[in-house]
Amino acid sequence: MPQYISLINYTSQGVAAIKDSPDRLAAAKSAIESAGGKMLSYHLTLGQYDAVTLTEFPNDEAATTVLLTLGMQGNLSTQTMRAFTEEEFSGLLNNLP
Repeated sequence: MPQYISLINYTSQGVAAIKDSPDRLAAAKSAIESAGGKMLSYHLTLGQYDAVTLTEFPNDEAATTVLLTLGMQGNLSTQTMRAFTEEEFSGLLNNLP
């Protein structure tokens, strides 16, 4: 299943209600699972981004739908990229001329 790395920043609304973060994270995991995906890891981070997640979804459409839905709640903004595993990367290399 395709994997995605999301770089997350809390909005001012998200920071104001930071104590609700565990409940919001549980709701996000539930939304991801409802779309056929899974949150593989969540990390609170220091620096430019407040958190980083690794998720998997059945396809780009499912990932985009869930991430837009989470963003609409106003607590965070994301930058998400498709992540290829080492195995997938090797497979891509095998297809090169």
